[in-house]
Amino acid sequence: MADTHQKNHDYHIIDPSPWPIIASLGAFVLTFGGVGYMRYLKGSEFHIFGLNLATPWLFFIGLVIVLYTMVCWWTDTVREGNAGAHTRVVSLHLRYGMIMFIASEVMFFVAWFWAFFDASLYPNEAIQAARVEAVGGQWPPKGIEVLDPWHLPLYNTIILLLSGTCVTWAHHALLHNDRKGMITGLSLTVALGLLFSSVQIYEYVHAPFAFTNSIYGATFFMATGFHGFHVFIGTVFLAVCLIRAINGGFTPKQHFGFEAAAWYWHFVDVVWLFLFFAIYVWGGWGAPLSHG
Repeated sequence: MADTHQKNHDYHIIDPSPWPIIASLGAFVLTFGGVGYMRYLKGSEFHIFGLNLATPWLFFIGLVIVLYTMVCWWTDTVREGNAGAHTRVVSLHLRYGMIMFIASEVMFFVAWFWAFFDASLYPNEAIQAARVEAVGGQWPPKGIEVLDPWHLPLYNTIILLLSGTCVTWAHHALLHNDRKGMITGLSLTVALGLLFSSVQIYEYVHAPFAFTNSIYGATFFMATGFHGFHVFIGTVFLAVCLIRAINGGFTPKQHFGFEAAAWYWHFVDVVWLFLFFAIYVWGGWGAPLSHG
C-alpha cells in the first residue's frame, strides 16, 4: 500500500497554500489604496460604493498584507527546497520562471526609456502634451541645469560594476564550496548596494530640477527612481541570501535562491549602464551643468 503512494517522478505537487489568495487580496487592497493615497495627498476624494477611500491607511494595510505574504510564501519555498522537493525538473522550472520575470522587468524599463526618448527627440510635442509652456523646442528644455554625468552618476556606475563583480565572486566561491568567500562577496555586494542607494538619495536631494516643473524632470526621476527602487529590492534579496549563507544555507549543487538573486542583480547593473549613457550622458548633452 505504501508503494502505491510513493513518489516516482521529479515533479513536486505543492501542499494546499493560502498565500496565492492572500497575495491577490493584498494586491487588490494595495492598488485601490494607492489611488486613494494619491487622492488624499491632492486633497480630493475617492468614492467607491459610497465610501470615501481617499486615505493613506488602505494603502499601508495592503502593503503590510503583501509584505507578510511574501515573507511567508518564500519561507515555505525555502523549506520545500531544504526538504528535497526542488528536484532537477522543479529547479529548471524555477529558472524559467525567473527568466520570464526578468523579461517582464526589461519591458517595464523599456516603457520608461520610450517615454524619455519620445520627449527628448520630439521636445515640442512632448511639451504640448504635458500642457506646459514651450521652452525653446530643445532638449534638455531651456533653463534646465542637468547633473554632471562624470561626477556622482559615474561614481554610482563604478559602485554597481564593483557590486556585480563581488556577487560573481560569491557565486564562484559557492560553486567551489568556499563558504567564507561566498559570505565575504555577498557582504561586499550588499554594502555596495546600500552605498549606491545612499549616493542616489543625496543626488536627488541636491538635484537642480524637480519632478513637477518640467518634462525632463518627470522622465528623469521616473526612470532613475524606479531603477533605484529595483536596487533596493535587489539589496534586500541579497541580504536575505547573506543571512541564509551565514546560517549554513546553500550548497554547490542546490542554491537557486542565491542564483536568482545574482541574476536579478546583474539585470539591475545592465539597466543602469543604459540609464547612465542614455539619460545622464546623451540626455543632458549640451545643457549647462549644475555645480551645486
